[in-house]
Amino acid sequence: MLPMNFYNRPDVLTIARELLGKIIVTRFDGILTTARIVETEAYAGITDRAAHSYGGRRTNRTEIMFGEAGRAYVYLCYGIHQLFNIVTNEKDIPQAVLIRAAEPIEGIPAMLQRTGKKNADFTLTRGPGNVSKALGIRTAHTGHSLMADEFHITADNYMPARIMISPRIGVDYAGEDALLPYRFFLKDNRYVSGKMSGNIYL
Repeated sequence: MLPMNFYNRPDVLTIARELLGKIIVTRFDGILTTARIVETEAYAGITDRAAHSYGGRRTNRTEIMFGEAGRAYVYLCYGIHQLFNIVTNEKDIPQAVLIRAAEPIEGIPAMLQRTGKKNADFTLTRGPGNVSKALGIRTAHTGHSLMADEFHITADNYMPARIMISPRIGVDYAGEDALLPYRFFLKDNRYVSGKMSGNIYL
């Protein structure tokens, strides 16, 4: 699994980019599911109007963002979707990376059962709500350390060929910060949510 020092770094943009190609592993109730991360978004904390922690806002929901790096922050969106974020940086610097999309690897039958889908097409883990549902990640996992066997991020020999950069999705409320190039995704990967246009990171 990825070590703590991967998450405990000051540049959330670098972490969001380097998470591409890494593998989410869950083993809940003895059921193994894995998926490769293909799309992320960075949230830069108290200076980022799109971040839940903007301006140092501390609530019962966001408190986990002010804690140590390498923990899950899972919140409910629109009362339906459970979105998986990874807390980064040092304690009291509330930054995080949202996992927007992933490509299934193992445990696809379990993913189909969890999502209620009949076919293992690209919609299975396309979009942050689908990622969490397919992998069994829920708001109850907020605060979970990603240093645990049952839920963590790992790496293999996969090397992303082309990485695209664009503004984030669905953060129009953030004003000028909505235009920041904080979304990263793998070029031409069909599991990526939203528009596939952007600048190429070399």
